[in-house]
Amino acid sequence: MGKPTGFLEYIRKDDPTRAPAQRVRDWEEFHIDLPDAVREQQGSRCMNCGVPFCQTGMLYEGRTFGCPLHNLIPEWNDMIMSGNRSHALSRLLKTNNFPEFTGRVCPAPCEQACICGIYGSSITIRDNELCVIEDAFASGHMKRRRPPQWSGKKICVVGSGPAGLAAADQLNRRGHSVTVVEKEEHPGGLLTYGIPNMKLPKSVVQRRVDLMTDEGVSFVCGVDAADPKTARRLLAEYDAVILCCGAGKPRPLGLDTQGVSGVFYGTEYLKAAVERHIFKKAETAAPSAQGRHVVIIGTGDTASDCVATALREGCVSVTQLVRRPEKDYLKDGQLPMDYAHEEAVAVTGHDPRRFGVQVKELVRGEDGALAGVVTTEGDTLPCQLLIGATGFAGCREDVCAAFGVEADKTVRTAEGGYATNVEKVFAAGDMRRGQSLVVWAIAEGRAAAAEVDEYLIGYTNLVRTM
Repeated sequence: MGKPTGFLEYIRKDDPTRAPAQRVRDWEEFHIDLPDAVREQQGSRCMNCGVPFCQTGMLYEGRTFGCPLHNLIPEWNDMIMSGNRSHALSRLLKTNNFPEFTGRVCPAPCEQACICGIYGSSITIRDNELCVIEDAFASGHMKRRRPPQWSGKKICVVGSGPAGLAAADQLNRRGHSVTVVEKEEHPGGLLTYGIPNMKLPKSVVQRRVDLMTDEGVSFVCGVDAADPKTARRLLAEYDAVILCCGAGKPRPLGLDTQGVSGVFYGTEYLKAAVERHIFKKAETAAPSAQGRHVVIIGTGDTASDCVATALREGCVSVTQLVRRPEKDYLKDGQLPMDYAHEEAVAVTGHDPRRFGVQVKELVRGEDGALAGVVTTEGDTLPCQLLIGATGFAGCREDVCAAFGVEADKTVRTAEGGYATNVEKVFAAGDMRRGQSLVVWAIAEGRAAAAEVDEYLIGYTNLVRTM
């Protein structure tokens, strides 16, 4: 611990952001880096506790406390304080394959477990992490790391989200030949299609994919492994297959939507927005919010991302309906606002959320298009685009059927493991554990990689943290 009194001398300073009214006009990242001197002060606030709970990564009452990757947080915070960014990077990469992702989109359960936060403000762990990895890319310290030799074993990872990328990265470092198969046009899975560009720029995802390609991983896009013929071919050609297809089956809205156009799920809408605005695709499955009254059902990150996206697309109005009452969300008597709600206030003058309200029925126009929604409070809201962001019901059943793996809402694996009922087929990420955080998906991918490595060659030196 370089500065024992750092947590007493300096207050917490988060990365600043561009003004909501300004950033809502574009799709660019809106966080701004702190000066190096201030960042070093933030690193010095780390208390290097006798028991650093920030590293624990445990589930308690359904919530995550501490980092599931068991990041060596006090070590690299100390290195940040001393200005030794290269050493900080070496400690960070020891446990986390993709700090540039978690440093942007992780809700930072490590900070919730920070001892410094008991009587004051927790350490800016996530911002510090992002600073280390981005500085490494900018300074050229992030160089390709190819294995010294190849094992001759071939592995196929189905799905290129955070779990699939982590498994591929780990196994490639062990010298196995890894091919990642992705059904979409671009790799990245949830990172590419489920998170808006202003939160996670697609250039950042592609930068990592390019680095992994340079290190030996092969990416094949536009191939859907749900096709039984494709599944049989992959099983025949590879020594092991890891299914990392996520849990993208949305939870039904419970509304009669038959014959009504204008109703979509949050993931459909966000994917279409990325295709339109980032990949410049002319035709998308879900329409733009431009010129439309938008109603979003649900809370959480996906709902907020839909609010922010609708504002950027030029919606006439946006309303977010939240099932639970407002009192359930209060902290110290105040209602927290995330980035999307700040932007809505800047654009419309009011918080878009209505609490304790849901959609009771849909109002159809003469042509069958959605015209409005009737709420459980009895009023009717104009609505030409209804977006359901109410969570996920499980993984894709067609992929499971193609490979013959047993599944309920998620793929069944051996207790405490990642092997399915089918020989040489494994599963990881949301497909195995259900809808979760990006950091959990990375942890799952790393753990599955260790199991596959041992399955292929009889032992592994990969650290299994789960």
